[in-house]
Amino acid sequence: MQHLSGNLFIISAPSGAGKSTLIQALLKKHADMQLSVSHTTRAPRAGEQDGVHYHFTTVDDFKARIANNEFLEWAEVFGNYYGTSRQAIAQQLSQGIDVFLDIDWQGARQIRAQEAGTVGIFILPPSLTALAQRLNQRGTDSADVIAGRMAKAQSEMSHANEYDYLIINDVLDDALVQMERIVLSQRNVFTSQQHRHAALLDQLLAKDTK
Repeated sequence: MQHLSGNLFIISAPSGAGKSTLIQALLKKHADMQLSVSHTTRAPRAGEQDGVHYHFTTVDDFKARIANNEFLEWAEVFGNYYGTSRQAIAQQLSQGIDVFLDIDWQGARQIRAQEAGTVGIFILPPSLTALAQRLNQRGTDSADVIAGRMAKAQSEMSHANEYDYLIINDVLDDALVQMERIVLSQRNVFTSQQHRHAALLDQLLAKDTK
């Protein structure tokens, strides 16, 4: 990608850690932040809208996009494909929008191998007990499904050390403040400021030709 003015953030967490809640709370506070909308071949669920929750497409179309190198990352999960559009991300970043990618550690590896400036944030629950309680409180999964999610969660959490920042989501408001500080501070890194304020820097640093 070319030099862009927005920042790209990867947000990962085990199911039940509160990742989606934190992202949505941050988006409500900042109009210049967006959540990337992935492409998927799975069928829409009740209430899901094309272009809002996912870009729903066919397997043939998805595979054609893979062949054309249109995805920053993609994966096949339980027979369905999921991918992040390279063009869509580049367009958002070029407009000065900070973009969040809600993906797992495998997708994070793919993207960070290509985009060195990507910032990774991993969300952890305060304990395994709290995680199990949150999954049970959803009331949508059977005991067997929850047990499977707990086993997967521990596997996912073992990759937390591959990220730049770690947030323990014990009290939601506190975790939100931490996440917001990380995102806003990243805007003040010199390279980000250099892209956002290129014209001003050129003016301030221009040599006097008189």
